[in-house]
Amino acid sequence: MPADVLWEPALSGTSAIERFAAWVARTKGVDVPDYDALWQWSVDDLDGFWGAWVEYLDLPHDGTAEPVLADASMPGARWFPELRLNYAEAMLRIPGRADDDVVVIARSQSRDEVTLTAAGLREQVARARQGLLAAGVSPGDRVAAYAPNIPETLVLLLASASLGAIFSSCAPEFGTQSVIDRWQQIEPVVLLAVDGYRYGDKGIDRRDQVATITESLPSLRQVVWLPYLDPEAPAPEGATTWREFTATTGPLEFARLPFDAPLYVLFSSGTTGLPKPIVHGHGGITIEHLKALSLQSDLGPEDRFFWFSTTGWMMWNYLVSGIGAGTTVVMFDGNPAHPGLEALWEMAAEVGVTYFGTSAPFLLQCRKEELHPARVADLSALRALGSTGAPLPEAGFRWVYDEFDPQVQLASVSGGTDTCAAFVGAAPTVPVYAGEISCRSLGCDVDSFDEQGRPVRDQLGELVIKQPMPSMPVGFWGDDDGSRYRAAYFEDFPGVWRHGDWIDLTSYGSCTITGRSDATLNRGGVRLGTSEFYSVVESMPEVADSIVVHLEDSEGGAGRLLLFVALVEGAVLDDDLTKRIATELRSKLSPRHVPDEVHQVRGMPRTLSGKKLEVPVKKILRGTPVDEAAAKGALQNPEVLDDFLAFRP
Repeated sequence: MPADVLWEPALSGTSAIERFAAWVARTKGVDVPDYDALWQWSVDDLDGFWGAWVEYLDLPHDGTAEPVLADASMPGARWFPELRLNYAEAMLRIPGRADDDVVVIARSQSRDEVTLTAAGLREQVARARQGLLAAGVSPGDRVAAYAPNIPETLVLLLASASLGAIFSSCAPEFGTQSVIDRWQQIEPVVLLAVDGYRYGDKGIDRRDQVATITESLPSLRQVVWLPYLDPEAPAPEGATTWREFTATTGPLEFARLPFDAPLYVLFSSGTTGLPKPIVHGHGGITIEHLKALSLQSDLGPEDRFFWFSTTGWMMWNYLVSGIGAGTTVVMFDGNPAHPGLEALWEMAAEVGVTYFGTSAPFLLQCRKEELHPARVADLSALRALGSTGAPLPEAGFRWVYDEFDPQVQLASVSGGTDTCAAFVGAAPTVPVYAGEISCRSLGCDVDSFDEQGRPVRDQLGELVIKQPMPSMPVGFWGDDDGSRYRAAYFEDFPGVWRHGDWIDLTSYGSCTITGRSDATLNRGGVRLGTSEFYSVVESMPEVADSIVVHLEDSEGGAGRLLLFVALVEGAVLDDDLTKRIATELRSKLSPRHVPDEVHQVRGMPRTLSGKKLEVPVKKILRGTPVDEAAAKGALQNPEVLDDFLAFRP
């Protein structure tokens, strides 16, 4: 039985996906009357779908778009081997926009608003390109940015891509060792660095951290200094300022590169070892992002697109590709909850955001604090609300439709750094179901497998992708024989990508993601998703955060299910609260969900992008030293790891 429908598509024929489907029917003779038919064709005929999409985009290119998929092996798929293009050239077309149209709006707690027109953005990229050339940067060289979500970071990405250099970014809140662990692997030759940033009303000076990072990267030939926190901050000895770096203009030219030429390196969170350097290609990112932005999200020249992110999260890479769909990209740097949770909503109202993207925890915190976004700000321009980063439970869906205009589409999406894309999400022609991600993304052959590798429906299984996606990694940096890449995704089901999430895929095409499968909870042979626990426990007014782990019994018994909670100020974990937690879990979920023990800690370990980490906690409880259980520089709050030592058996 389908879940409650909270939003129905208009199906007016005017959305980008409907126009594309009509074009496919007219020019390719493929009848795709609805989303299900379009998705089925997109995975049954990868060549037909992706070839049609590239033709429809009419990207600037050299060579030919045939063959589409020369080798469908996984790993090792080869897309468009005869096609040459450039991500920056594709993005800077900015379709549907005039030269004087504003295409970037950047809000910051460190400085005044910055805007760039289409012509201004191209001019800035041309200048940064000249700066890179003057620094001797060649195709294949790496260019790094220790900088926030601001226009200069976007400009450097596009300038690097324009000449075939390979880009990588870390947010300036990253600890020095975390940055060094990433960039020593790829050896950048140019580094853009800020002196610091403001987070809410607090200035964060990063000059010492920049000095440590630069000293640890002997490959650097040029440091570009951006005085962002303090405009008067002097440049380090030997560095050039951003103003000097971009002082000379020149022609905006683009090296058209092989489809799989490296564009940028993203890194895994690195919580339990060296971060994986995931290499993404020009072609795959270009066509996947434009598909997701244009078809799945219906973004175009009339939109103002915002997604809260830092430069250390793949959602930043996704956000800035919005210019390639013709949208105005809205950037924000700072504390999203300063001076209160209403701040981002007020910013969205002032800027006229039409598509507001955020994390599930942010929405749930707004709900918990009884914030009413549409009352504190004029959100009449808003037509879509995106959520990712963690599963959004049904209560979060219902809160959205209690608080916002019923015409607003809630787009809950899930993907990863590994593909730099969402493989399940939303579409303007698919309903929104309470508590469920609406659909599998076009061209993404997502399935749910049991332990024997058999497809299952309406029950928890392993999230797998059965056929290649263009934005799957080109590879891992330095992994010459591909062994690390194969081990990361292809060891459990040969020839099939195992993503590492539990998914419940319904018989009608929607799904729920219930947590990481490597944080397995298995009681009495029944798999339990961690997100279910969190949605119940964290809805209680006393509970600020929680984490649940299952310690299996080596003797074959049921083991121990441990729930850890961080409480709001003034709350106490006494017998009464412990019993009420058990009652809530038993009544709203099942007796299997009732923990054997409930303990209080200061907080839960989270990555810098806000993801909760069960696995390091489980390792600590199993006896792993804290320093080995997680790389502290990759966490927002590494100090809380010590709290779990007290609860070892």
